Amino acid sequence: MQTYMVGGAVRDALLGLPVNDRDWVVVGATPQEMITSGYLPVGKDFPVFLHPETREEYALARTERKTARGYHGFAFHAEPDVTLEQDLARRDLTVNAMAQDEKGRLIDPFGGQADLKSRVLRHVTQAFREDPVRILRVARFAARFADFSLAPETLALMREMVQAGEADALVAERVWQELSRGLMEAKPSRMFEMLRECGALERLLPEVDRLWGVPQRAEYHPEVDTGVHLMMVLDMSARLQCPLPVRFACLTHDLGKGTTPVEILPKHIGHEERSARLLRQVCDRLRIPTECRELADVVAREHGNIHRSGEFGATALVRLLERCDAFRKPQRFDQALLACECDARGRLGLEENPYFQRARLLAALAAAQAVATHEIATQAQQAQLEGPKIGEMIHKARVQAVAQLVGVEGG
Repeated sequence: MQTYMVGGAVRDALLGLPVNDRDWVVVGATPQEMITSGYLPVGKDFPVFLHPETREEYALARTERKTARGYHGFAFHAEPDVTLEQDLARRDLTVNAMAQDEKGRLIDPFGGQADLKSRVLRHVTQAFREDPVRILRVARFAARFADFSLAPETLALMREMVQAGEADALVAERVWQELSRGLMEAKPSRMFEMLRECGALERLLPEVDRLWGVPQRAEYHPEVDTGVHLMMVLDMSARLQCPLPVRFACLTHDLGKGTTPVEILPKHIGHEERSARLLRQVCDRLRIPTECRELADVVAREHGNIHRSGEFGATALVRLLERCDAFRKPQRFDQALLACECDARGRLGLEENPYFQRARLLAALAAAQAVATHEIATQAQQAQLEGPKIGEMIHKARVQAVAQLVGVEGG
């Protein structure tokens, strides 16, 4: 029985990056031998075990054979006669198909180290085409390693897979898992640009794919193209180290611009509500988590008003806060403002501009939150007022509080 460290841990060590998770492959062992040695079996589809002390994953060397379309259509063979090279041959990219033995010696049968030096993402063998998730994984790695290029033959293979319908067989949960990880990488725009280049974006997120080529008003968007703007917004979200819900809201905030009637271009009147409707379709199809869905809905509906809020008086500001449910969910509102800042600064030549709307709206929220709503409710009840009347009194008190802050009560 021989043990090897494999995959990302070997790659990152060679790149001089921190190694956070280590994966291991065991050659020449049976499941029973692993259990006898104290390993805890956890794999459902194929033999994977947890080390009795470190709790790191150890998988038996295996080969796989395609049996049906999609992610789950595989038959696995994990026996003591499977070699390390056979196991590495089934991996996605050469930079992920290296191993290190117990003495620290590198095993690199497919040229992964050379591709690391050349900064190239390249598939290992034709087995790549059997797993459509690899399309998403390669795009995600492109977002992580922004200075790596994609080998032309790998891009061609990805296109063939999309044309063969493999991307259509991906299950929603796996698509979201890879998209969400890609959104959190250093340059998320590269993931979507690569998916677009191979044709997968049109199959997985047609609402996003159709944004390229859609013009915008140059006085607000010097980059003009909506798809280009979207990629700039995503990269700004990474620069500002935004959490996942904010990055997803950035991705989906302008979906409605892809359905703007041609006769009113480059204006996008009413695109906010169209964005919210398309967002619901995306969220239902990909089963997006509630936290991401709800924040993205607020940003899609209100980002135009948030951008224009510098012109608002106290009444309009309080109404905006109410529509965003800022009093009940102030943290989510702050995240919505962060997404709007990414939108405002994700424009050609405007990347360093301050976004004063965020500070102003947070100050307005703080002023309105300082209103003693319980005292107002008590006074209203003593005057035998109920329901909507109490809400009106609280609303007026909040407007007055915000008016003292901004100096304008109207609007």
